[in-house]
Amino acid sequence: MTPIAFKPNAIVFAAALAIITCAGGLFATYSRAADEDKVAQPKAALTVTTVQPQQSPWTVQLSANGNVAAWQEASIGSEANGLRLLEVRANVGDVVRAGQVLATFAADSVQADVAQAKANLLEAEANALDAAGNASRARTLQTTGALSEQQINQYLTTEQVAKARVEAAKATLVVQQQRLKHTQVLAPDSGTISARSATVGAVLASGTELFRMVRQGRLEWRAEVTAAELERIKVGTQALVSTANGTPVKGKVRMVAPTVDPQTRMGLVYVDLQSNLLKPGMFAKGAFELGQSAALTVPQTAVVVRDAFSYVYRVGADKRVARVKVQTGRQIGDRLEITSGLDANALLVASGAGFLNDGDLVRVVETSKPNTAPAQAKPAQAASK
Repeated sequence: MTPIAFKPNAIVFAAALAIITCAGGLFATYSRAADEDKVAQPKAALTVTTVQPQQSPWTVQLSANGNVAAWQEASIGSEANGLRLLEVRANVGDVVRAGQVLATFAADSVQADVAQAKANLLEAEANALDAAGNASRARTLQTTGALSEQQINQYLTTEQVAKARVEAAKATLVVQQQRLKHTQVLAPDSGTISARSATVGAVLASGTELFRMVRQGRLEWRAEVTAAELERIKVGTQALVSTANGTPVKGKVRMVAPTVDPQTRMGLVYVDLQSNLLKPGMFAKGAFELGQSAALTVPQTAVVVRDAFSYVYRVGADKRVARVKVQTGRQIGDRLEITSGLDANALLVASGAGFLNDGDLVRVVETSKPNTAPAQAKPAQAASK
């Protein structure tokens, strides 16, 4: 019987086939295990940072709107009558001082009247001197009988009339000198020229307005406040008024109106402004500082507004978020006050909450430390809800 011969290539091939089969089985087993692990571990919806609410003292503010106006406005007119305006030395926007010459009138005719009044006074004084001499001599002859009683009384009366004419001439001279002074229009107080109607060459009647002036350059904010809130504001209360570009201007309450408009039920609060950034006639928003109160605050980015309601997302121990409805109040800088609906020890999503839904799984990478209280010197917005 002939023995069977085994070829070496067949043996090697069979061994390789067995190894490949085992490896495939192991790979399939590991793949299924990996897939099971992926199913068992759900993927996080978002990577977030967290923050805790912060308790800090905030200024209690009362918002209001109103107009900016001059503290007092002076009307500067002509006291000269029928004179021609010769020169105008002030224009709108000029800052003037008390007693400064703003305009001049032609003074030739008035100067002539002054000269005539002086001459009349000299004549009256000469006549009074002559009458006084005659009266003195008449008194010395009164006891001698050289002059009758009637003549003596006549000299004495002439003396009194001459004295009266001197006084009348002096008064006339004073009037003409005043007319001469009125040919120069002077600033009654220091301030800023806000309007000008003076025109060179015009012949004006007495009392015609030439300029308007903001006295001492002082402005005030006339804030409109409801009758219920008017009692909360006292004289001396600090206020912050915002300019058109948002720059805050400090002010102080000078007076609270004693009456309320019966149509609008609003009262006026007069606030002295300490800046020239505002102009008369401007509309301005502002707020009165009524003290301080404790506030629970969170970053503005942690609050999401949906369907006109405000929400925050609280992170649980299982890294899932829960949507919490809250009420917001004041805002200072980038922080919002939470008035209700939130625990002070809650851990919240600091930013990106708008991309989350209730129950989403998140991955927390960092916990933000509570921020320091914002500076009260910055402009604040009262957002009562």
